[in-house]
Amino acid sequence: MTKGDVETYHENGQWKNKPEGNQRASSTHDAKAEAQAEGREMAADRGVEHVIKKQDGTIGEKNTYPRSRDPREIPG
Repeated sequence: MTKGDVETYHENGQWKNKPEGNQRASSTHDAKAEAQAEGREMAADRGVEHVIKKQDGTIGEKNTYPRSRDPREIPG
């Protein structure tokens, strides 16, 4: 992850968002959808990648903001 990328992950029964380089999570949520929405907004505001992990810790999704910075040339 690039410095500043936002990671959404599950820990201790809660979904959390943490920008790369921070010691602690910036936000905590009861539902994954809430955490994803907040993480997406944080990543878009910073112009970085949003990494969404599954409950088991594996990467489920990655989105780059703004989309023009996405190194992959595939739609979606």
